Amino acid sequence: QNFDGAPGRVCALPDESGAVPAFVAGIDAEAPLWSYAGLPPRLPDGGYRFDPEPGAKEAEELALGWLIGSYRFRRYKTKNGAAFPRLVKPKNVPALSPESLAEAVHLVRDLINTPANDMGPAELAAAARRMGRRFNARVAVTTGKALLSKNYPLIHAVGRASRQEPRLIDLRWGNRGPSIALVGKGVCFDSGGLDLKSAASMRLMKKDMGGGAHVLGLAQAIMATKLPVRLRVLVPAVENAVSGDAFRPLDVLPSRKGLTVEIGNTDAEGRLILADALAEACRAKPDLVLDFATLTGAARVALGTELPALFANDESLAKKFLAAADDVSDPVWRLPLHRPYRCLLESGVADLNNISSGAFGGAITAALFLEHFVEPDIPWAHIDLMAWNMASRPGRPEGGEAMGLRAAYALIRSLASKG
Repeated sequence: QNFDGAPGRVCALPDESGAVPAFVAGIDAEAPLWSYAGLPPRLPDGGYRFDPEPGAKEAEELALGWLIGSYRFRRYKTKNGAAFPRLVKPKNVPALSPESLAEAVHLVRDLINTPANDMGPAELAAAARRMGRRFNARVAVTTGKALLSKNYPLIHAVGRASRQEPRLIDLRWGNRGPSIALVGKGVCFDSGGLDLKSAASMRLMKKDMGGGAHVLGLAQAIMATKLPVRLRVLVPAVENAVSGDAFRPLDVLPSRKGLTVEIGNTDAEGRLILADALAEACRAKPDLVLDFATLTGAARVALGTELPALFANDESLAKKFLAAADDVSDPVWRLPLHRPYRCLLESGVADLNNISSGAFGGAITAALFLEHFVEPDIPWAHIDLMAWNMASRPGRPEGGEAMGLRAAYALIRSLASKG
């Protein structure tokens, strides 16, 4: 059969009767998880086990990869696809971890892949409420003009032009262990506002709530595995639309923290809604704040579409995040919070501008904007990610994707184990 053992290749081993009781597969030693994730679509339906029984680390990668790879987005298909083959769970695999992490990845993909006509701010809030009911978490949603009375003016300003009112989703769970705050950008569709995007740039903007999808998926994994943490999740959910009530270039807007912001560009809206959410996240002085956001094209220019950018205000946190990412093969790449670039965000009429006065370093200046709304003594990391596979690869179909989620889970699990 010309089988050469190359990663991704599968070869049937028929017996004397012509039945096929076994297959051999080529596994990439540098990325075994994704080799395992590529197997379910390539194998016929049935139950499978590995022979010989893999060791503990390999068994966990095998189980997780297989489960992650058993994914299709079928919501709008009138015919069901063929069933995925089933894996006999290897020994030495943690009871809940692979299933919970795979389910979290699938949730992130489902939320991102769902188009904006079925995944607006109201539907994203409904997804959070369903999760809250499942895990006995408290979920509060602040909607519309209530955002003004409760002092979230930037979230309201960005989302007020849409038919669907803007809202802030607030989920809380757990009563022991370190305090963890997760903040996710929830722009359910981004037209660019009055600084309208081109058609090509707008095409994938249903994924602009990918940061919100990530923190909901991460929260689900944390709650499903019952990590001993005090968890809070904040997702400002808006649509950046165009109407007579849309916010405008050169408007000056107040923020929850009290800083005023001049609008240099209405298409830099994600950082605005995150600013109010981060200010609220820091109010209770958590032990850690993580935010996920599909924030800048500049990060994609720097690192490509597959590698999230990591920014952190704390050296110890950055090292731990990078180590966790390496350990679970979920890579991120650190970029600097180069504070001399703060001058690029200066405004002549307000405390700061929402865009840089220069054409370079856009991912850095966006992160520096967010840092204005984070208390300096609180460890904070910002993940700027694509949240989308531009083409299909083994275990990673074209479409919405979880990036950095497993690394963040490993980091939080480590923090939780140390109390």
